[in-house]
Parts: sequence; structure tokens; C-alpha cells
Amino acid sequence: MKIYKVKVNGKLYEVELESVSETTTRIETPQTAPSPLTPAEGTKIFSPMQGTIIKVNVSVGSSVKRGSVLAILEAMKLENEIQSPIEGIVKQVLVTKGESVDANKLLVVIG
Repeated sequence: MKIYKVKVNGKLYEVELESVSETTTRIETPQTAPSPLTPAEGTKIFSPMQGTIIKVNVSVGSSVKRGSVLAILEAMKLENEIQSPIEGIVKQVLVTKGESVDANKLLVVIG
């Protein structure tokens, strides 16, 4: 064991380190499926402002036309319709009813 003194942000700490033998090992990382929160390919619809989602009108696989209301966002006591800018199939819905969202949060992906 070795004791070292380390200064962090003007504060002095004593750190005790254990001796480690050198061996060659391979660290394996598990292969995982893509996270469902990873945005899919397609047209991404973002929140125009901070607010609360009070209704989600689509689900994955839904067919939408241009101008279809995807969700309703309440902001400053006003209900704002989030509309589809294109015609297509909903690939991902990344919000739920009652969820608070920040401006520019990804809401829906349409392909």
C-alpha cells in the first residue's frame, strides 16, 4: 500500500492505493440491443416550447397525414397542437401523457 497526497480544488486529500500486479487481460463488454430511447431514422418532431404533454394522439405504427395532430402540449395555460409536417408511419413516440418536456425535446419520429 502506498499513501499519496492529492490536492483537489484547494482541498488536500490522502489517498491510499493498493499495489496491482500487471497482467494482460481482456475486458469484454456485453453486446446490447439498441436502446428504445435511441432515435429512429426519419423525420424528427421536437417540442417547440417547454410544457406538459396532455394528450398523445398516435402510437408506433400509426399512419399520419401532413397536418395530423400528433400530440397536444400545454404551455402557459394554452393548448398547442403538435402537427405532422409530413405523411408517413410513426416509428417512435418518445413522450407520454402527463410528461413535462423542455423546448427542443424529441417527441415523435415519423418515417
